[in-house]
Amino acid sequence: MDIYVGNLPYTYGNEELEALFAPYGQVASARVITDRETGRSRGFGFVEMPDKGQAEESIRTLNGKDVNGRALTVNESKPKEGGRPMGGGGARSSGGGMGGGGRRW
Repeated sequence: MDIYVGNLPYTYGNEELEALFAPYGQVASARVITDRETGRSRGFGFVEMPDKGQAEESIRTLNGKDVNGRALTVNESKPKEGGRPMGGGGARSSGGGMGGGGRRW
């Protein structure tokens, strides 16, 4: 199960995130999302736990937990919604531009 972890301390890296979840079961991966330009943590990350029961227990226990003065937000990770698809698609014309469209009024 993929788990979203928000409001992480900015000092946390992948190792600290994994250590936070390790007491609840096997952690397949733990990654803190970082800024591309600065390399600094963006304050959230994702944890993957193969056992659903262990993952759900970690969510129940860690959601709202205070870590270095920050209350964690921990829940099941959901796929991104509402984004525009990238690339592809046919070309469309709105009728404007050089030599087309005619008079509109």
